[in-house]
Amino acid sequence: MDVINLIGRKKELFKSDISVKEKELNEQVSNSTFLVIGGAGSIGQAVTKEIFKRNPKKLHVVDISENNMVELVRDLRSSLGYINGEFKTFALDAGSFEYDAFIKADGQYDYVLNLSALKHVRSEKDPFTLMRMVEVNILNTIKTIQQARDKGTKKYFCVSTDKAANPVNMMGASKRIMELFLMRESQSIDISTARFANVAFSDGSLLHSFNQRIQKKQPVVAPNDIKRYFVTPQESGELCLMSCLLGDNRDIFFPKLSEDLHLITFSEIAVKYLDMRGYEAYLCSSEDEARELVDVLPQEGKWPCLFTKSDTTGEKDFEEFFVEGERLDLERFKNLGIVKSALSFEEEKLEYFLKKVQSMKESLNWTKADLVNLFHDLLSGFDHKETGKYLDSKM
Repeated sequence: MDVINLIGRKKELFKSDISVKEKELNEQVSNSTFLVIGGAGSIGQAVTKEIFKRNPKKLHVVDISENNMVELVRDLRSSLGYINGEFKTFALDAGSFEYDAFIKADGQYDYVLNLSALKHVRSEKDPFTLMRMVEVNILNTIKTIQQARDKGTKKYFCVSTDKAANPVNMMGASKRIMELFLMRESQSIDISTARFANVAFSDGSLLHSFNQRIQKKQPVVAPNDIKRYFVTPQESGELCLMSCLLGDNRDIFFPKLSEDLHLITFSEIAVKYLDMRGYEAYLCSSEDEARELVDVLPQEGKWPCLFTKSDTTGEKDFEEFFVEGERLDLERFKNLGIVKSALSFEEEKLEYFLKKVQSMKESLNWTKADLVNLFHDLLSGFDHKETGKYLDSKM
């Protein structure tokens, strides 16, 4: 699949930056040991491959998804083969006691990269999944940082999101809160992160669903009023690796907004994708029409599509990778920018947040409003957009 062309670009985004730093990256990786948490997700697999192909001394990968982990190993063996160093995978939840035992038994890594996250805006629709988002995006991050520090890890990296800059949804806000805790923990261990554009065709993404819809002979649905920046899976791995190995303490790496990073709608990509698969996009006016025509149109070389305006909770009108007042370094790399973060935090507010979350967990009783209000207490100016509509109510 020509992902570069599908997202409206003609060339790889970080190729020149990687080329300049290739020798340095290769030397660092080949002389270092790594733990990748959440390594079987789309970004995690991309990061793991970037490390693996540079022959690390030790590479351990942890992920809750046993099936995705199996595919990661098959992919590495089929594409890159083997390394001289130690490569092992572990089907573990980073929040579990089994993971704690795993770290206690070894835990000796120069670099720990945390790619685990609940990344969907739709995960804020109910209080229980929302608490799981808090657990994964915030609490597990704090725990794994502290474990890495106690084991003498040189550097901790975790992935943030563009949605953490002036967040309008709970997912973005959870990552913003995570960044506040990163600043606190960076006083005792070096930490860097990255704010992402959308990763094209990553697991669970709308673009990934295009593949599923074709395989299952179902209509293709996409918003036609939202433009987004996309990076390829390989570029996501490169971005993480460069931030981890080349970033200073508290650095936040992000793709520069330039003519090389193309802004495109989901519906435009859908049309390009269908054309690549040999189909002409046929625009339908309703879900019922799209479902009815899916048995007829493909025989004519057409595919039913429903392109609509977005009206669901948490959708941001535009993307941004930094906010007013953040100090930037736009000179070090051609297509990478760096937020030289000095994000201020209030220790008392962070501790209050943790105490309230723990109280909710112990009581097994909380509402979405309880968590939204708690987020507002910690993030001044958090503009949560609640429409009452969620993606699960749409096709």
